[in-house]
Amino acid sequence: MSTKTARVLVLMCSTRPGARGPAVGEWLIETIAPRAVELGVELVPVALGDLGLPFLDEEDPPASGVYRHEHTKRWSTMVDAADGFIAVTPEYNYGMPATFKNALDYLGREWAWKPMGFVSYGNTSAGTRSVQHAKQVVTTLRLVPLGATVALRIGDTMENGRLRPDAGRDATATGVLDELVRVAHALRPLREQARSRPGPLPGSYVRALTPDDASEVLVLQRCCWLEEALANDTLAIPALGESLEQVREWLATWHTTGLWRDGRLLGMVRARSVDGDWHVGRLGVVPDLRGRGVGRRLLREAEAAAEAGCRRIVLFTGAESQRNIRLYHAQGYRTESVDGATAFLTKPVPADGAVRVPAGEPAGLG
Repeated sequence: MSTKTARVLVLMCSTRPGARGPAVGEWLIETIAPRAVELGVELVPVALGDLGLPFLDEEDPPASGVYRHEHTKRWSTMVDAADGFIAVTPEYNYGMPATFKNALDYLGREWAWKPMGFVSYGNTSAGTRSVQHAKQVVTTLRLVPLGATVALRIGDTMENGRLRPDAGRDATATGVLDELVRVAHALRPLREQARSRPGPLPGSYVRALTPDDASEVLVLQRCCWLEEALANDTLAIPALGESLEQVREWLATWHTTGLWRDGRLLGMVRARSVDGDWHVGRLGVVPDLRGRGVGRRLLREAEAAAEAGCRRIVLFTGAESQRNIRLYHAQGYRTESVDGATAFLTKPVPADGAVRVPAGEPAGLG
């Protein structure tokens, strides 16, 4: 399972004065909060009645992502930042509340590839028909409804405005959270791919790396720089000796690009400006994909990010890393010097200051 923190919105769907939803929602959050801490989950309660959403009043369709009203923009920001949802919903006339349907209809891409669990309540059917109604809608939005649910019959579960203690029901609610988090992490690559640039390999995508990616970067470094250690007959290579915290620290300060596919980090490169030079480093590709142009594409990604005013692009590699040096020479770099075990290479930044990555370049080119 991914180590990234997951944000889960707990949606209180009823807006009727005197509704039992707030009591059900309070029970749910109190019950699953300890497990959320264990799983590294942030629970965010959201009462739909507090959002101020009128019946859908945007001129452009939600799929366009063009929003004119502040209430829509606020709602979009909240949903976009979430990794999953638990809807606490009553059943009205064999269906979900109109407020819930309206809140879903406001947005498009913000919902995609995220799981939604349900806690329903009602009388005869315990709200289950509301959930069945909602599932028809959420799947159209590319939300993924969970199999695990909690269904509460009001007459059996509530007393004096609160839910009666029930260890079995509490365990079921915790199970909903567990399943939600597993599915949220499993769907993360689909969410990322939909919001990132296509990569050079089928199904791959390119995105900036952040400190949250430190564990994947650490594994990739150990995998990629072992070959360089053998070629240069030394283990004194920073990428091999860094701790998880050290990787997290430099990810916060370097412009780092990663190539991903199906949740696997396939390659990376980092860059930053130092005294008027654009320093490029940590170019690495998993062994099973070498020789397919991935390294060349990542190198161009780093070069294209060069800041205005940089005179040249510089990089360092092992003096005996002949494979690396051949790659860099083929991409226009020249060896300036060899200082002991390290080769220093440079490449001038083009006169217009731009290094471009050809759109849709096949992996084998370069």
